[in-house]
Amino acid sequence: MTPCSCGRSCDNGCAVADRAVPRAAGKPKPAAGARHRYRAQLHPGAWWLWALALGTAATRTTNPLLLALLVAASAYVVATHRSPAPWARSYAAFVRLGLAVLLVRLLFAVALGTPVPGTHTLFTLPEIPLPHWAQGIRLGGRVTAEALVFAGYDGLKLATLLICVGAANALASPSRLLKSLPGALYETGVAVVVALTFAPHLIADVRRLRAARRLRGRPDRGVRGLLQVGLPVLEGALERSVALAAAMESRGYGRTAEVPARVRRTTAALTLGGLLGVCAGTYGLLTAEGGTYGLPVLLAGVAAALAGLRLGGRRSLRTRYRPDPWGVRAWLVAGSGVAVAALLALASARAPDALHPGVVPLVAPAFPLWPALAVLPALLPAFVVPRAPEVPRIPEEPS
Repeated sequence: MTPCSCGRSCDNGCAVADRAVPRAAGKPKPAAGARHRYRAQLHPGAWWLWALALGTAATRTTNPLLLALLVAASAYVVATHRSPAPWARSYAAFVRLGLAVLLVRLLFAVALGTPVPGTHTLFTLPEIPLPHWAQGIRLGGRVTAEALVFAGYDGLKLATLLICVGAANALASPSRLLKSLPGALYETGVAVVVALTFAPHLIADVRRLRAARRLRGRPDRGVRGLLQVGLPVLEGALERSVALAAAMESRGYGRTAEVPARVRRTTAALTLGGLLGVCAGTYGLLTAEGGTYGLPVLLAGVAAALAGLRLGGRRSLRTRYRPDPWGVRAWLVAGSGVAVAALLALASARAPDALHPGVVPLVAPAFPLWPALAVLPALLPAFVVPRAPEVPRIPEEPS
C-alpha cells in the first residue's frame, strides 16, 4: 500500500489524488481567481435591504422626475453588478411588469373614472347607468386630463416599487439568500425562494424554446408561437417541481428537533407578541396621536420578534457551509438605501408640494433640487462593491 497525506496507508485513491499533475502550457491556475470569488460577493441581504429601501422611498413621492431618478439608479447598479446567471436576467421582466401596471392603471382611470375633478376634457365615453347601491363608481363618461395625470402618477409609483424589487431579484442569489435566513424561517424561506425563482426560470425556458424554434424554422411569435411554446414550458415547470420535491425529501426537509414544550410556548408568545408590537408601533408612527409611543413599541416588538426567531431556530436541524459574511461593504450598501428612504421621507414632510405635484389645477411637476440629490446615495453600491471576477476561459488543446 502507498502512504498518503492523511498519515495512513490506504488504497482509497488518496495517493493518486495527492500527486502533482503537470499543468499544460498556457493554462491559467484554476485557483487564481476562484479562491477569492466567494469572498468578493456581497451578502444577499444587503442587496434586498438596499432595494426595499429604494422601494420605500418611491412610496413617499409621486413626482415623476424623482421616480425616474430612482429607476435610473437601480438600473445602473443592476447593469454594472448583475451576474450572468439565469435568475439575474429577470430585471427586464420586472420593468415590463411595471409598464403593464402603469398601463392598467390608466385604463382603469379611463373606464371607471377617478374622484379627481377636472376641467380639461379629453374625450367622452358612453356612460353605463349603475344601480343606486353602486354610487361612486361609473362606467364610461367624461375623461379629463387631470384624472389621467393623477392615475399616471399613482401607477408610476407602483411601477417604480416593482422595478426596485426586480433589482433585488437580479442582484441577490436566491440560494445564498436562503442560506442566510435564520433557522426559524428556513421552511418559509424555501417557499419564498421557490416563488421568487419561478419568474427567472420561466423566462429562461421561454427564451431557450423560442431560440430552438427559430433554428428549426418554425414561428416563435404571435398566438401560434405562444401556444407551441407554452406547453413545453409548462411540462418543464412540472418536471422541475417533481425534481425539487424529490431533492427536498431526500435532504430531510421539514424535520425538526425535539424541543421542550415551554420553549415552544415561549417562542410562539415572543414571535406573536413581537409581530403585534411591530404592527402597533408602525401604526403609531403613521398617526399624529401615536408619535410618542410608536417608536418604543416598535423597538420592543422588533426585539421580541428577534428573540422568538432565535429560540425557534433550535428546532431546525441544519448547518451552514461557508456562511456569507456581513462586512463593511454590506453596511455601506444597506445604509445607502436606508439613507435615500429617510431623506425622501423627511422631504415629504418638509416640502410635500415638491414631492407630490398637484393636478388640480394641472401644472408641470417641479424638479426639487435637494430631494433629487438625496437619491444620489442609491448609486453608492456601483462604486463600493467590486464586480465578481470573470472565470477565465481555458483554451482547448489541439487534438
